[in-house]
Amino acid sequence: MEISTPSSDGVDPEKRSTSSLKDGAVATTSEELRGTQVADNGNLIDDGLQRGLKSRHLQMIAFGGIVGASIWYGTGSAIAYSGPVGALISFIIIGVDVFFVMQSLGEMSTLFPVQGAFIELAGRFIDPAFGFSLGWNYWYQWVTNIANDYNNISLVLGFWATPIPSYGWILIFWALFQGTSLLGIVFYGEMEFWLAAWKLFTVLGGFLVAILVNTGAIGGEYIGFRYWRDPGVIAHGINGFGKTFVLAAVYYSGTEMLAMTAAESKNPKRDLPSAIRQTFWRILIIFIGLVFFAGIIVPYNNSDLLTGTSKAALSPWTIALVNAGWGGAGNLLNVVMITAQFSSVNSAIYIASRSLVALAQQGRAIVFSNTLGLIALLNVASSPGKVFSYLVSISGAATFVAWAFIGITHLRIRKAWDLQGYSVDDLPYKALFHPYGTWFVVLLNTFLVFISGYSVFIGGFAAVDFVFDYIVLVIFTLLYLFWKILKRTKIVNLAEVDLVTGRREYLGGSLTNSDGEGAEKKTRPPWYIVVKRWLTG
Repeated sequence: MEISTPSSDGVDPEKRSTSSLKDGAVATTSEELRGTQVADNGNLIDDGLQRGLKSRHLQMIAFGGIVGASIWYGTGSAIAYSGPVGALISFIIIGVDVFFVMQSLGEMSTLFPVQGAFIELAGRFIDPAFGFSLGWNYWYQWVTNIANDYNNISLVLGFWATPIPSYGWILIFWALFQGTSLLGIVFYGEMEFWLAAWKLFTVLGGFLVAILVNTGAIGGEYIGFRYWRDPGVIAHGINGFGKTFVLAAVYYSGTEMLAMTAAESKNPKRDLPSAIRQTFWRILIIFIGLVFFAGIIVPYNNSDLLTGTSKAALSPWTIALVNAGWGGAGNLLNVVMITAQFSSVNSAIYIASRSLVALAQQGRAIVFSNTLGLIALLNVASSPGKVFSYLVSISGAATFVAWAFIGITHLRIRKAWDLQGYSVDDLPYKALFHPYGTWFVVLLNTFLVFISGYSVFIGGFAAVDFVFDYIVLVIFTLLYLFWKILKRTKIVNLAEVDLVTGRREYLGGSLTNSDGEGAEKKTRPPWYIVVKRWLTG
């Protein structure tokens, strides 16, 4: 059966063929392979991006981008907002949410490993206007993460008395990461792998230190669960839960970045499901572990924990070690946190640019995304703690919106798949507990985005906090209406939507087609590639 569809990947629609709609298999054609180049370094060049990321890169990019320096402060914020058990409950609930988000992404991204991932798919299977607004939503979600990372750098380095002001540290590190972000995907993947491996080692070290402090091996005093009895396990009621849900979403956000790397993975059908499974469990264990150990080494009412009113703050580990008699503990923790920050900033820049590449040209996206990270300079006029809470509010709400639409997009793809006669067995990866898990994602995140700003209505209305808590919803709606009216877009007809373009079934296989013709090889790399290779060895 011949299928003629609108094509966005440069393949002549008339020459794309499948043996049967119900097979779920798209044949590899000579024309398809001719549109694929091979760079001198062996990477496939597909749709303008080099597919150079391996499975280990995918796993460590996601891990490195999520577990940043702020998690050492953020666990303290979590227990300060809702107590040790309240924080655990919040992180477990959001962890379940992320599990089902990743199941949806695993199914969609292995089927369609395209640029823009769920951003492009939302426009393709829901409404082009939703793809437009979701793309910008996900972009400014990561821009605020970049800004928060720079803010955290100034917070970490502010521990040491130096003549460099907070904005000076931000500008120094901004320039550093602006340079490293332009070195290319292979250099980026290798750098992230090793930095994230170091970060994983420090997190496990943090678990060990917490056990030694709690049992009295460091400090000589057994703590046990003393702080769960006094001051208690739950703090600040529903208000505390609301803040911690948002904080947990911000820290888990980035797990979905694996879908964005699918367009640069050498073999997404094989590597992406494996990376999704392993990354989720690593991140869940690490976050639950960090929150648990923070809750047993410091009380939630310790004034040195980071909150919205903090002008300076310490991590729970620093507080615990100082209380145990090690006055210089802050120096060690600072070294750990600042090295941890390297990979999280780079990952945030990477994902922000890959979000924008679905909306603009990639070369401008990287520079533009990192430049807007300079909104962290707000801490010149306000305390780093307040800037932290503002940026968390924006990023958290944007995360809930993105996750909700990932679920909606997944439901739409599955519906189209069924309407057009495909079998679930033809999917390269099947989401667990579909459709129940997917509906859980849609309903929970819709609920959370509306209650995330609940605290602004308690004890008197706070106008500024209200703006930061809900501005994401306003911007998203305005962007949707703008594109809807400008382009006169319509809800996509699932019975007719294109289910062929973007499948990339040939990736991971041989680059020699049935005619014996190899993919076109790029023999002379551009000058800037030569310079980059010389710089990176």
